[in-house]
Amino acid sequence: MSLHDIKSAERPAPDDVLTAIADYALSYEVSSEAAYETAYYCLMDTLACGFQALQYPACTKLLGPVVPGAVMPGGSRVPGTSFELDPVQAAFNIGAMVRWLDFNDTWLAAEWGHPSDNLGAILAVADYTSRRNAAQGKAAFRVRDLLTFMIKAHEIQGVAALENSFNRVGLDHVLLVRVASTAVATAMLGGTREQVINAVSNAWIDGGALRTYRHAPNTGSRKSWAAGDATSRAVRHALMAMAGEMGYPSAITAPTWGFQDVLMKGKALSFPQPFGSYVMENILFKISFPAEFHGQTAVEAALKLHPQVRRHLDEIERIVIETTESGVRIIDKTGPLANPADRDHCIQYMVAVSLIFGRLQASDYEDVVAADSRIDVLREKMVVSENATFTEEYYAPDKRHIGNAVQVFFKDGTRTERVQIDVPLGHRKRRAEGMPVLVQKFESAVAAHFSAKQCEAIKSLLADRPKLEKMAVHEFVAALVKNH
Repeated sequence: MSLHDIKSAERPAPDDVLTAIADYALSYEVSSEAAYETAYYCLMDTLACGFQALQYPACTKLLGPVVPGAVMPGGSRVPGTSFELDPVQAAFNIGAMVRWLDFNDTWLAAEWGHPSDNLGAILAVADYTSRRNAAQGKAAFRVRDLLTFMIKAHEIQGVAALENSFNRVGLDHVLLVRVASTAVATAMLGGTREQVINAVSNAWIDGGALRTYRHAPNTGSRKSWAAGDATSRAVRHALMAMAGEMGYPSAITAPTWGFQDVLMKGKALSFPQPFGSYVMENILFKISFPAEFHGQTAVEAALKLHPQVRRHLDEIERIVIETTESGVRIIDKTGPLANPADRDHCIQYMVAVSLIFGRLQASDYEDVVAADSRIDVLREKMVVSENATFTEEYYAPDKRHIGNAVQVFFKDGTRTERVQIDVPLGHRKRRAEGMPVLVQKFESAVAAHFSAKQCEAIKSLLADRPKLEKMAVHEFVAALVKNH
């Protein structure tokens, strides 16, 4: 259709995608106990990631109000800090903290992403709304409600990612964080169906950030605050819709000017299944290693090889890494690595550190560790290639594997065994094994950031799920504010 064919100014009915998202956000009753249990662990894990990030000045320098002193008493609190901010800026703070170390949950499909990024908007709006309601003698949100909102945001983002590959047209996955957070935040604020549709249409119209800050040669720290940016934008769209701002019913499908024609090269968005609780039930946790998820099992494999190679690093001829097509495309990286954001998206760096030191932690991406010349020597000996079976099982709905294999070859012709790991510790198939480690991750993060007394109070609070779920959100967040 050419521009000259579009003559009628009559507004169409809202796009099906907009109505489906709005109806789900407003009306769907979550009944899955598995989803609620996983959401409880997800809340714990996401907070842990935020608390850990507060140990890094590169993150904390971006937190607080936009300008010094612009606080909002009675607004949204930022866990682990003493900030009280307007909900838009609080969403940025929480979202940036959660994503900073690349350690929060992950969803892998045609598009990938980190659905717990949405907690930036959800927690900011929930705290603000609950404080306001309590002051007015109205019912406050409970933590059970918070878990429901998390399940819904996960679902919107995750189902939209199943068959729509935004990365293949150069767009960053945080656009789905913005869409999901906008829908849920508007519903949380009491929006009508029309208001949710209006807000979500504006979220799609924003388009998407370029992925260039995630890839060589431009990899940088924006990838750590991009989710905060998306969640804060979502809260702004929600508040504007609640103020009566209009929406755009064919924002996605409008010929020439809509999202699909402008940004997806005319390809229609695909939503292959109805919204439910599938995504939260099947979410992948990053429990063991703060690293891009496609490399998690490669790190686990390398750690198994560490005892065999640590005393023979100079004797290594080559290291063979097999991964998925997505792994090759995203984290196969040679040449100089400029900063921590560059390093945590390099499978060769992850594997080298694991083989040398027998560990991989957030501090291993900092300049002090990266200066160890042995890391780059090993990187230069690595051969990364796609394993077609790994790729096939990565996309299979009944598997969703994230396989990697690592094998080390020595100059004298000997070799280690080939270590293949199909699913990481945070996979649903390893929940029983993984959840105790997740709890340890949370408790360690709390202990490192809070006083001993407050640490014990927070651990006790999160340990009693039935009691926690009944707690008012504003009381829950108050317990997470840093006491000085």
